[in-house]
Amino acid sequence: MELTAAQLAEMVNGVVEGDALTRVSSYSKIEEATPGSLTFLANAKYEHFIYTTGASIVLVKKDFLPEHPISATLIRVDNPYETIAKLLNIAAQYMAPERVGIETPSYVSEGVELPDDVYVGAFAYIGRNVKIGKSVKIYPQCYVGDNVVLDDGVTLYPGVTVYHDCVVGKRCTIHSGTVVGADGFGFAPNEKGEYTKIAQIGNVVIEDDVEIGANTTIDRATMGSTRIRRGVKLDNLIQVAHNVEVGEHTVIAAQTGIAGSAKIGSHNMIGGQVGFAGHITIGDYNQIGAQSGIHSNPGNGKVLLGYPAVDARQFMKQSAYIKNLGDLYNTVRELKKEIIALKENK
Repeated sequence: MELTAAQLAEMVNGVVEGDALTRVSSYSKIEEATPGSLTFLANAKYEHFIYTTGASIVLVKKDFLPEHPISATLIRVDNPYETIAKLLNIAAQYMAPERVGIETPSYVSEGVELPDDVYVGAFAYIGRNVKIGKSVKIYPQCYVGDNVVLDDGVTLYPGVTVYHDCVVGKRCTIHSGTVVGADGFGFAPNEKGEYTKIAQIGNVVIEDDVEIGANTTIDRATMGSTRIRRGVKLDNLIQVAHNVEVGEHTVIAAQTGIAGSAKIGSHNMIGGQVGFAGHITIGDYNQIGAQSGIHSNPGNGKVLLGYPAVDARQFMKQSAYIKNLGDLYNTVRELKKEIIALKENK
């Protein structure tokens, strides 16, 4: 779809600086952009690319002050990153093929009602007493167990497994290979040193507007529900253990592991490979850096790094000290030699 700078500016409430009739028909990264494409500048580290970019139109902040001439037409907006996300979502709607209907072979249990606008891909399995809302898309090779609820607008990409009794809320997207509702890791040791499995009879409840990346696993509760609250975004390869709760609008990057019964608050930003101990409670609005280890509640609004996690500034100081340990060791060793020599010369 080809658009002019003027048309784009009207769509995103922006201000054109340059040729309002400049046209674009594609999107590019600023460092790889070619003529006829739209790009954006949201991070100051990439500013030097704007002076050489081949893009025809660049989204910039309203207060951006260029240091050199720019050949591209600019559209000034409040938030370039948010704006490009909005435009990409619009483009995706035009690019993605509309899928409706039941492909064969697939299996739908007797008595399951399928809305007219549902999509069920080939080799998908839908169990007994499943409730499926409007505009649900179940791609090929998905498994939907008995008594599952898929509310309006849910999309399950190829190879997703949703075990029995789990609930997925409105407009949720679950990417390929993800498993929702497998047994939690519950085993009790006995006097022989063996382990007896504890039945996991709860479920998983995923609230509205959640997106879950590929190959993530969310275990069912031992009793009650493992719960992913509204608006949560989970990356690929995340482990959410039984009876965990993730609060509203929390985002979690890849390879994070959350142990059983941990409660994570709302609006947290969690980096990759973070580890959470079990049975702890995390507050709201925290930022937790990659590979941090969380063993207790840090409170609210903290910025944390390290293992065990500490305040980010404290972690930076500790890292600087560690870098100097070799020199410090050598200094202490020399001082020790001098002290010994002084004692011997008395």
